[in-house]
Formats: sequence, C-alpha cells, structure tokens
Amino acid sequence: MLNQALLFLLDALLQPFAALLLLRFHLQWLRAPMRNPLGEFIMTLTNFLVLRARRFIPPALGYDVASLLLAFLAEMLYLIASLWAQDYAFVGFPLAGLLALTAVKLLKLSVYLLMGALFVQAILSWVNPHSPLEGLLNAITFRFLAPLRRRIPPLGNVDLTVLALIIVCQLILIVPLGWLENMAFRLL
Repeated sequence: MLNQALLFLLDALLQPFAALLLLRFHLQWLRAPMRNPLGEFIMTLTNFLVLRARRFIPPALGYDVASLLLAFLAEMLYLIASLWAQDYAFVGFPLAGLLALTAVKLLKLSVYLLMGALFVQAILSWVNPHSPLEGLLNAITFRFLAPLRRRIPPLGNVDLTVLALIIVCQLILIVPLGWLENMAFRLL
C-alpha cells in the first residue's frame, strides 16, 4: 500500500517536474517566445533550480544544458525510486542501464510533449485561434509540420498534417523507442 502511494507521488510530482525541465530545454532550443502564460509558468516553476545550476553548468553551443541535465537527473531519480518502490532487485548498481533507460524515457517524453502541443494547437485553432499560446505552440510544432505540409495538401480547408504527424509520433514511440526501451531494460 505504501509502495502504491509512493508511486502515485512520483508520478504526480517528480515526473511532471522532469517534463517541465525538458519542455524548458525544448522551448529554448526551438527559440519559442516565453512571454506568454505557459512560458512564464514554466520559468517560474523551474527557475529556482535552473538558475542555480547555471552557475556550474554553462550553456554549450547556445543550448541550455543546465535544464537538460536537470531533466535527466530528475528522470533518473524518478526511475530509481520507481524501480525501488516496485521491489526491483538491484544487482549492484546498474548505472549503464539506468543511464540508457533515462535517455530513452526523455526521448519518449519529448515525443509526448510534441503530441500534446499538437493536440492543444488543434483544439485552440477551433476554439480560440488567436490565443496567447498561438506563438508558443507554433514555434514548437512548425519545424515538424513544415516538411509534411510541403507533401500533404489541405483537403477542403482541412489540414491533415497534424494527424499525419501524430501517426508518425505514435510509430516512433512504438517501433524505435520501444526497441530502445527494451534494450535499456535488459541492461538493468
């Protein structure tokens, strides 16, 4: 019973915090405008940790390495605590397996963040096309939708590229990332 409560708290607190740190990295990588409600929310929740980490971890090639490293550490802590709560029998400390699994989980989380941005962008285009989040969501999805929009024309003013990208994301989650996740679990 306590293990279930611990797993719930990990899923409710630590995993979303890792997702926020990863989203912060992606937003800066994609040069998304942060002067909007979601951008300010992310900055407010993560500044206490990221600004301290930036004292020791400088940016590399213009990328916010501190946010990415903190997301990696938060995800690794989540995995260790989650495996421990599920009574996983650690033989030694499987560092290689944990590092590989954390990297795969962050890749999966990145795909899920893209899919979430696609869903929110699609819903807002129907409900409120001039939302304050429009610029942020467009910055997240544009690089991924542009190649598809060159190949898939709209059908009767309906843009099917969002649906096509969601299908591609699902296939990426199932085939290559599923295979990588199985390989990482074997290292544990």
